[in-house]
Amino acid sequence: MKILETHTAPLLSSRSRLSEYAVGIFASVPTKSGIKKAIKKGLILVNDQRGVSGQFIIGTEKIDLLEDENLKKKNINLALKVVWEDDYLAVIYKTAGLLVSGNKAKTVTNALTHNLTPSAHKDAVKPQPVHRLDFATSGLLLIGKTANSIMNLGKLFENKNIHKTYIAVTIGKMKSQGTIHTPIDEKESLTSYTTLKTINSEKFDQLNLVELTPHTGRRHQLRIHCKSIGNPILGDHEYGCREKNLKGKGLYLHAKSLEFTHPHRQERLTISLPNPRKFDWLFRD
Repeated sequence: MKILETHTAPLLSSRSRLSEYAVGIFASVPTKSGIKKAIKKGLILVNDQRGVSGQFIIGTEKIDLLEDENLKKKNINLALKVVWEDDYLAVIYKTAGLLVSGNKAKTVTNALTHNLTPSAHKDAVKPQPVHRLDFATSGLLLIGKTANSIMNLGKLFENKNIHKTYIAVTIGKMKSQGTIHTPIDEKESLTSYTTLKTINSEKFDQLNLVELTPHTGRRHQLRIHCKSIGNPILGDHEYGCREKNLKGKGLYLHAKSLEFTHPHRQERLTISLPNPRKFDWLFRD
């Protein structure tokens, strides 16, 4: 296997586990989760031997990062809509029914190289998403193109400094606005919502066009929270009502806008998309 990067550890004042020490030493894998995956796949060598997550680094060790041949083979030529891009990051539109990442070939991650302009910066890496969107959810996805951008965008998410807004269609009578505190996996979770429009429906009794703002980042948070207050999202087969859906129309949940401060240029960015046509069709005048 090809060696992508090599690092020699300086003498350390105290020993450090490989999984912790290696964070930030490789431009190609800047995040802690990426390092853990690389160690698990056997892509990190310590003194020419396969690295183990719990082994200690004390100094003078040669640490190599190997190329992931599987990722190299998985790059696919799938057209993505690029909404915004510069040399550090990008925002793309993910269609419903497309995986962000995973073992399948057809994912956003595997298609990014063919859709984005390579960064000219020294710490340029293979572009990668810095957050997730469910398979069935459409909308905006933030992408890092350099090691520093990926780390800094991750910190913005961790510190809740990236404001995400979603649009959804919910079923049933709903308050004009409110907050949902239902814990998810025994962890604190918070979503605020505003009802923008309401219509009566023979099939669904009442449908609501709702703006959702997640203040925490739990898996399936918006879908679980809407279900928890008795207003499941239309088309949600997992947390909603299978009998109440529009055949072939999918989930009515859309990541509409992102607002954050650019981690390198320090300018405030607000990037948004119009509602998908299937939303507007339901609430047409």
